Amino acid sequence: MLEPRRVAARAAAERIAEEAGDRAGGFAGWRIRGETQVSRDTRIEVVTEGILTRLLQADPELPGIAAIVFDEVHERSIHADLGLALAREVQEALRPDLRLLAMSATLETARFSALLGGAPVIESAGRRHPVETRWLDRPGSGSGARFEDRMADLIVRAVDETGEGDLLAFLPGVGEIARTAARLANRLPHTPVVPLHGSLPFAEQRRALSADGEARRRVVLATAIAETSLTVEGVRIVVDGGRARRAETDPGTGLSRLVTVPVSRAEAEQRRGRAGRLGPGVCYRLWAKAEEGALPAFAPPEILTTDLAPLALDLAAWGTEDPAELAFADQPPARALAEARHLLAALGALAPPREEEGTPGSITAHGRAMARFPAHPRLAHMILSATEEAPGPGALACRLAALVAARNPLGGRGGADIARRLDALAHPARAVRDGASRPALDAILAEAERLARAAGLPPRTVPADPAAAGDLLSLAYPDRIGLRRPGEAPRYLLSQGRGAAFDAGEAMGALRLIVAWDAADDGREARIRGAAALDEASLRARHGDAIAWERVAQWSRRERRVTAEERERFGALVLARRRWAGAPPDAVARALCDGVRDLGVDRLPWPPAALSLRARAAWLTARAGGSPGNSWPDLSDTALLAALDDWLLPFLAGEATLQEIPPPTLDTALRHHIGHETLTEIERTAPAAFTSPLGSRIAIDYARAEPTVSIRVQELFGLDRHPTVGAPAVPLVLELTSPAGRPVQVTRDLPGFWANSYADVRKDMRARYPKHPWPEDPRNAEPTRRAKPRGR
Repeated sequence: MLEPRRVAARAAAERIAEEAGDRAGGFAGWRIRGETQVSRDTRIEVVTEGILTRLLQADPELPGIAAIVFDEVHERSIHADLGLALAREVQEALRPDLRLLAMSATLETARFSALLGGAPVIESAGRRHPVETRWLDRPGSGSGARFEDRMADLIVRAVDETGEGDLLAFLPGVGEIARTAARLANRLPHTPVVPLHGSLPFAEQRRALSADGEARRRVVLATAIAETSLTVEGVRIVVDGGRARRAETDPGTGLSRLVTVPVSRAEAEQRRGRAGRLGPGVCYRLWAKAEEGALPAFAPPEILTTDLAPLALDLAAWGTEDPAELAFADQPPARALAEARHLLAALGALAPPREEEGTPGSITAHGRAMARFPAHPRLAHMILSATEEAPGPGALACRLAALVAARNPLGGRGGADIARRLDALAHPARAVRDGASRPALDAILAEAERLARAAGLPPRTVPADPAAAGDLLSLAYPDRIGLRRPGEAPRYLLSQGRGAAFDAGEAMGALRLIVAWDAADDGREARIRGAAALDEASLRARHGDAIAWERVAQWSRRERRVTAEERERFGALVLARRRWAGAPPDAVARALCDGVRDLGVDRLPWPPAALSLRARAAWLTARAGGSPGNSWPDLSDTALLAALDDWLLPFLAGEATLQEIPPPTLDTALRHHIGHETLTEIERTAPAAFTSPLGSRIAIDYARAEPTVSIRVQELFGLDRHPTVGAPAVPLVLELTSPAGRPVQVTRDLPGFWANSYADVRKDMRARYPKHPWPEDPRNAEPTRRAKPRGR
C-alpha cells in the first residue's frame, strides 16, 4: 500500500496492525526511506511512493506481491503517477493476476477507472460525522492584515466558539506556522500550540498526532502533511487558511520556486473532513462562501510542474523512450522532459541523443547505478563519482547531499555558504550553542550515514576537506556554476545562461566563481540561497572536457559595434577572452546585420538616391492598393529588416559599425535587391526627378502626401502643360518658389496658374526681386535661372 508521506506510512501500518491485534512489523509493516519494519509474517506492507518504483525496477514481476493499493491518488504525486503507470504495464504484460486499487476520498473515478482498463468503481461512505462549515462574512474580509494575523484571529475565534475538541489549522509552510504560533502565545496562554510538518523528527510528529497527556485542548498548526492519511487524535475543529505551497520548475532553466496559491476545492474538502473523523465537527474557512466557486477543482498534477530528472531517469532505466507508451494520467510536458534528459546526458546517465532518429540516448551503466541509488539523480551522480575517487570525498559528498535535501539547520543564520553548514555538522555541540537546531543536525547526519551505506563506504569514514565542497557540488550542478558579473552588485551568470544574485550583504558575493546549488527562480534573476566557493583550478580539472576556445564575432549592444574575440567558454561562462585578429569579413558582416536588427534599418547611412527609391516604391504600392497587379517591391523598414541577409549581407565588406557602411553600397544593394527589370519600371512610372525646360533634373519628393517638386517660377517659363507622373498619370504638385527659394504658390494646374494667379505673384515679386525677369506672358517667355543683365 502506497502512502504519500513517511509519517502517514508509519501511522497507517501501525493502525492496521492495531486493528488486526498484532504488533507493527507483523501482519502490517512499513518500508520508508532509511527505515524498514517488516517480517516474514507481514501481509500488508505500507511504503512511500518512491519505494514502489525501485521494487519494480529491481524485479518487474513483483514476486510475492498480489495487490498494490495506491492510497490518496488525488494528490497526483509524480511518484504515484509513475508507479501506477509501471504497475499497469506489468499487469498487462507480465502479471495479469496482479490487482491494482486506487483510493481517495476525492477521486476522479471515471478517469482512474479508464486508466486501469475499465476497473469497477467501489464507493464506501464509511462512518461519516457531520461537519458544519463556517465561512467569513464577506469576500476579502480582513485582507489588509497579514495572513498570520488573520489566521490567529480565526483560530482564537474558533476556540472561543467551540466548547471541546482539539483544533487543527492548515497553513502553507513552516514559516507561517512559526509566525502564527508566536501570535497565539499570549492570546491562548493555557492552550498548547503544537507544530506538525515534514521537517520535524518522527518523535515530534507522533507527539503531534497524539492527544495531550493532560487532557488539555490543543491547537495543532500543520502543513498539508495532515491533509490526508493521518488522523490527529482529538481534533474536532479545523481552521483552513485556504493556501497551499507548490513547487514550480522552469524547464528552460531547471530552477524552481515555491509559490503560495489558493487551495483547490478537493484539498479544501479533504481538510474539512479532518474535523469529522472522530465525531461531529466544525470547519472554519478563511474565505467567504462566495469566493469558493473561484477555487480550482483539483490541484495541478506534480508531473506538470516539477523537476522531471528523476522521472526521465526511471523511464530510461525501464527502457521507455516515449512516455506515451505508458498509462500516465497526464503525460509529462515534452519540453520539461527534454530538458531533464539533457541534464542526465550532462551527468553521464544517458548516452548522447540519437538526433538523426529524434530519440533520446540510452541509459549508461553509470545511469543504472544512479537509478538504483536512493537520491535525486544530481546527488546520486555526485556521490557515486566522488566515492569512485576515494572514501573521503565520498563521505563529504554524502554530507553535502544530506544538507542540500534538508532545511537549513542554522535557520536564518549563516548566510548562503554551505561551508558554515558543514562546519555545524562537524561541530554540532558548538553549533547548537550558536543557535543551530540539534534535531535538524541529527537528522542530516543520519541521512548522510544512510547515503554512505548505500554508496558502500566503510563505516565512520572521515569526510574530505570541506574546501572541496564546491568541486563536488559542481558534479551535481554543472549547470549552476556561476561567474561574477562586473560591477559592485553580487550578480552572477550561471553556466546554463541564467542570471542570479545573492541578497545584499552576502559575504560570498565577492567570489569570482561559485556553485549555486540552491537558486530559486525569482523573475528577472534567480535568487541564490545556497552556494559553495569554487576555485578555477578545480573547475578546469573537473570539467576540462567541457571547456573550449571559440571564435566569436558578434554585435555589442553596449559599444554599438561588432566585436571579434576568441573566448574560453564553459557553458555560458567566458573564463578568458582575447582579441580575434583577422576575423573573416563574412563573420563580421553577419554580426553587423545583427546590429542593424538591434538599432533599426532607419539608422543606416542611407544616401538620398536610396531614400528616393524607397519612397517611390512606397508611393507606387500605396497607389496600387490591393489590386492583383500590384507587384511593386516592399522596401519598408519591416520588409528590409526581414530580408536583411538577402539584400544587405552580400554587400558588406567587414565594416564594424553602421556608420562605416559606405552610403553608395546601400544604394547598390537596394537596386540589386529590386532587380533590373523592376527598377526600370519604377524609373519609368515614378521617375526620381523632373526635367525642367532648362534641362535641369530636380528631385521629386515622393515622401510627401503627393509627389512634389520645389522649383523657381522662372525655370518654368515657356511650359504650358502641367507635368505628370505615374500610370495612369497624376499631376505633380509644383511648389513654386521665389528667386530666394521661398514658396510663393503651390499648384496642380500650371496653365491655370499662368492664366490666373501669376499676375498677382508677378506684381508682388517684381517689387521684391526687381533684378529678376517677370514677363507679362510667361507661357511665351524663355526659362531662366539668372537675373536680368545690368542696365535693364
